[in-house]
Amino acid sequence: MIQAFGLTSNPRKELPPAADDVSFEARAGRVTALLGASGAGKTTVLRLMLELQRGRGLTHFRGRPLHRIAHPSREVGVLLGDVPGHPARTVRGHLRMLCAAAGVPVRRADEVLESAGLAHLRDERLGTLSRGMDRRLGLACALVPDPHTLVLDDPACALSVPDARHLHDVLRAHAAQGGTVLFTTPDPKEAARGADRVVTLERGRVVADQEAAEFSRTRLRPRVAVRSPHAARLAALVAKEARTARRSVEVVREGGNRLAVYGSTCADVGETAFRHGILVHQLADEVGDMGPGAGEVPAARNQERRETSDEAQGARTPSGPGPTLAGPPVSHVGTPQPHPDVRPLGGPRQVPTTHEDPGGPAAGTALHRAPGPRHAPAPGRHPQASESAAPDTGPHRTPRPFGVLTPGPARRRKPAVTLPPPISVRSAPSPLRPLRYELRRATGVGTGFVVGALVLLMSAATAVVLARIGHTPQPRLLAAWPREFPLPPAALGAGLLGALAFGDEFRHPALAADRGTVPRRMGLLTAKLLVSAVVALLLAALTVGCDAQVLHLFYGPEFSEVPADWSALSAGWLGLVVGCAWSGVLAAGVFRSTTAGLAAVVAVPVVVVPLVQKVWEGPSVRTAAGLPLRVREILLTQWPFGGERYVVEVLTLVSQPVGGAMTLSLTTLLCAYLLMTLRSRTR
Repeated sequence: MIQAFGLTSNPRKELPPAADDVSFEARAGRVTALLGASGAGKTTVLRLMLELQRGRGLTHFRGRPLHRIAHPSREVGVLLGDVPGHPARTVRGHLRMLCAAAGVPVRRADEVLESAGLAHLRDERLGTLSRGMDRRLGLACALVPDPHTLVLDDPACALSVPDARHLHDVLRAHAAQGGTVLFTTPDPKEAARGADRVVTLERGRVVADQEAAEFSRTRLRPRVAVRSPHAARLAALVAKEARTARRSVEVVREGGNRLAVYGSTCADVGETAFRHGILVHQLADEVGDMGPGAGEVPAARNQERRETSDEAQGARTPSGPGPTLAGPPVSHVGTPQPHPDVRPLGGPRQVPTTHEDPGGPAAGTALHRAPGPRHAPAPGRHPQASESAAPDTGPHRTPRPFGVLTPGPARRRKPAVTLPPPISVRSAPSPLRPLRYELRRATGVGTGFVVGALVLLMSAATAVVLARIGHTPQPRLLAAWPREFPLPPAALGAGLLGALAFGDEFRHPALAADRGTVPRRMGLLTAKLLVSAVVALLLAALTVGCDAQVLHLFYGPEFSEVPADWSALSAGWLGLVVGCAWSGVLAAGVFRSTTAGLAAVVAVPVVVVPLVQKVWEGPSVRTAAGLPLRVREILLTQWPFGGERYVVEVLTLVSQPVGGAMTLSLTTLLCAYLLMTLRSRTR
């Protein structure tokens, strides 16, 4: 259940707020539509609910605000705009990456592909999908963690009629199994067909909150809008003349001095008011759902709107001679009458039940669902469900087989869709899930492989040129590192891959669909640092091996010999490459940009190293000479496998200007990242 209280966006320059004191409820087991024209504030309301935009108000998802939910993606599935995925990633690869991030089995990706009707596009790239297929993929992404609540912003936009019908069947099936569904739409006919309750927005305010049947009968039919200070008297006179003439006319008081007259014309109402001397302030034809000024619709579409209204409420509107209705509208036979939810916040609920329609098979019973197994009860049996305060993520959830639902109209029969079975979520120790996610993210696109190939090619070419020119030491020759360059190609490539590891999160925020910003979790950072270090070590080893083989091929074995102090040189070489990769990861995470991450990698040797070297070699009273000897004296003399030697080499590397600059830069970036993480959690 969604409960929104007083959602108000921050005021704009000389303009009213896009959302102004919006309050409504979306109940479990039902589909709720947020209706409004373009600019009415629908998207702003959703962003305020999901804490993506600053403002005032509060939204509870089953009694808790979103920032109090440990795993928001398991509670709320979100679709806002296009799918935020890398355009070079495949549809199946994107879903498998989301499965790893949510900690659910990989087979879930194939299940949601089948339910969304995208199985034939599993190997297509995201950048090649049409607008309609992208919207269907967005729904599949929202269904991956099996959330209780779906929040969708105009999900049927750019979809064909069959695709839109299939989408609403999926939403109806999700609600029929106890989930909560809230979607926005600018089309009143779509809201009437696909929702159980319609909340209408106009200029950022709620102007109507109605059941779908009442909305169809009072808002979709053509009517005459009348404003008069004597509205009650005029309503009685119009109803009396309609009874006398045996015409079917319905007069509805809409509050204050406004009337809505159905089944009559402006001429008839105006003549009645003129004959009895009643002052009229407004007299206009209206068709639509937005109240006054909604504009006219051609008369040829009036019959279509009447049929849509009749289908949505399950009964025909009386036409021809018949009784005249005045006052509030009455319920029609066959209209679903849900039980009102009158429980206090956090208390027990009366589960809404969908009654049978005489015109079709039983629609079944809507069962309030926690994130556990969703079983459809037998028709006619009232379920007894209890709402849990926290989602069930334990290992006791058993998946159910697919349930094939009967095709037909959404309000009369069960939708013709097959939902994926509920998933068994088992908690995994951190950072196991982020590590799976990072591995699938890094291997899902070919960027890393292309960068690695370019690095090897540039390193080999540089090593050949340096050997031909001469005057280059053997270690620098194997690393393809000219003295004129601040960094070798392998270090630059490792830094670029590290910057992409976090920069792509902000360019294509797959992890941020439910919260708007990439989550700053230590598990995610640890996974990125670990994967980037492994990639950097692999790239460093391949670079040296490739350069040695190329030099041996061109100039003979004397240029590919292993240096005498290879252990210390190897430690320095690997430390440099890993440090560049980590600098790229941390800088991209702090500044939220791949370019900033790569700039930080280049700034370490260009800016930081000269400063540290100037401080290190400046005038001083004491120096750090003899550090390795003192380390041997302090540490144990006998370590297993000669471990004290590696410790001495690491300390020696750190004590040098380049190593000190790299250590200082990494420490500064890590502290900045931790500070921003704590700051975001405090907010």
